[in-house]
Amino acid sequence: MGFNCGIVGLPNVGKSTLFNALTQTAAAQAMNYPFCTIEPNVGIVGVPDPRLYTLARIAKSAKIIPTQIEIVDIAGLVKGASDGEGLGNQFLGHIRSTDAILHIVRCFESSDITHVHGNVDPIRDIEVVETELMLADLESLKKKQASVAKKNNPEAAAEKIFLAKAIDWLEAGKMLSRLPLTKDEENFAGSLHLITKKPILYVCNVNENEVVTGNHWTKNVSEFAKSRNFGSIIVSAAIESEIAIMTDESEKEEYIASLGLSESGLSRVIRGGYDLLNLVTFFTAGPMEARAWTTQKNAKAPTAAGVIHTDFERGFICAETISYHDYVACGGESGAKAARKMRLEGKEYVVNDGDIFHFRFNV
Repeated sequence: MGFNCGIVGLPNVGKSTLFNALTQTAAAQAMNYPFCTIEPNVGIVGVPDPRLYTLARIAKSAKIIPTQIEIVDIAGLVKGASDGEGLGNQFLGHIRSTDAILHIVRCFESSDITHVHGNVDPIRDIEVVETELMLADLESLKKKQASVAKKNNPEAAAEKIFLAKAIDWLEAGKMLSRLPLTKDEENFAGSLHLITKKPILYVCNVNENEVVTGNHWTKNVSEFAKSRNFGSIIVSAAIESEIAIMTDESEKEEYIASLGLSESGLSRVIRGGYDLLNLVTFFTAGPMEARAWTTQKNAKAPTAAGVIHTDFERGFICAETISYHDYVACGGESGAKAARKMRLEGKEYVVNDGDIFHFRFNV
């Protein structure tokens, strides 16, 4: 099961620098000119979760395998992208195929790094990018409307109502994520891969000395994000680049602490992207390995079993289940069994974040 977030933003806001640090590779060039990212770069990153290391210690696991999320670095959008300006529709198409959006916003001054609009104004920058995303969705919906207009059946009638509603909403300059929809409309909208329906995390890129306190621009972005029911976080791409090249974990932790931080900004970005996708983590733990797995919130036990192997879902009998808290409190699986904290859950059991499973299944 693969989930991904697309990194978007104007040129020269720190997207590729952040992506490089995120994946600890030099796959994306971080150069001081627009469109240095020609094809979207894809990085697979582990989701930071201290619980996994606690489980591994208790279970004496030989290997530790975190759950992962895919990050796609998409070239900087400019005004007119929906009409083919810059690298245009090619990149709007790449955004359409992602599950959620990490919108990198420049919240720092620098005489060394040019701003595509000449000055720093994060809300304006957000609105430039989001206008292009709305125009792209508008074009897509109007094409769909033209094809559905020829159909005459109950399903098409419902689609026509949705399309008219969505087009009116976009033409009023509003993102589709804010449009109230019925369950059927949500399902139909989901099939269209609309960009402005995707959840967004605004990532404020600041100078090194403002990563703890933020600044007036980050406060503006935070308020803007709240008005959309989305989140925002503060990072410094320059700091993350420094952390990324450190190989010694204790040196890394010491450096992060010296900045007044409890963890790297990238850890927050990755977790923020994970939360944005409405995901939960469950675990398997034993002497061979401790491993984190991902499934959608409100998924049932057989679906979680299927994440590990399709045979587990197909032949699902039950799930031996221990909560993370009980596993730790009882000192592991045998202690949890002795304390009667292990439960046998059936097909209707809804997975809780942090559950430790052993699935029973028929081959």
